[in-house]
Amino acid sequence: MFEEFRSFADYIKLYELHRAEGVLLRHLNSVFKVLAQTVPDSAKNEQVREMELYLGTMIRQVDSSLLDEWEKMRDPNYLPGETKEVRPPGAEEAAHDITRDTKAFTAGIRNRIFTFLRGLVIEDYEQAIGNLSSPHDAEGQLWTAARLQVALDAYYADHERLCLEPNARNARHTYVVPAEDKKSWRVQQMLVDPEEHNDWVAEFDVDLAASRQENAPAMRLRRIGPLT
Repeated sequence: MFEEFRSFADYIKLYELHRAEGVLLRHLNSVFKVLAQTVPDSAKNEQVREMELYLGTMIRQVDSSLLDEWEKMRDPNYLPGETKEVRPPGAEEAAHDITRDTKAFTAGIRNRIFTFLRGLVIEDYEQAIGNLSSPHDAEGQLWTAARLQVALDAYYADHERLCLEPNARNARHTYVVPAEDKKSWRVQQMLVDPEEHNDWVAEFDVDLAASRQENAPAMRLRRIGPLT
């Protein structure tokens, strides 16, 4: 599932696990808990952190109550209704600023990108568009299933397929350029092909203010096309 960056529904459909959805979800939740709670941060490499983020995001999308309940149980000193800690003005907002931890925020962006690309690979273009905060490009033009299909047809004219294996998801294929006004990021994701020509990109704009408000990467697809 992780190697091919499949969604929960995609995995269920592929292996016809409709009668075991609950069992699979509980198993994934257990794996996530081990990664997040048992494996020390010092022992995690980039791929393990990516897997932890991938599983956590997937479980929240399928059944957020599982993770929400576990989060409440992580703190052994947690008491319902206990006195709230007195904190300086703005401290709570700052603690919930998803963009403060640049490394974690970048990982979240990459997770969103590969979920988008997975939709392209399985030709579920509506699912791909659903991973964007806006269905419009930088010029205000609408991304539709037909428009994405045209872009992918052009890509496949010169490439066998679009790879999503761990090697293709290596951080070296993602380039982040913060805007000078510090209000947005431009993110360029190389599209890796089996021959590793890697001469096409998917380019995104990330709105930092909107990301803070939504508590998730707010992304707009600028273009999919050859390197220029």
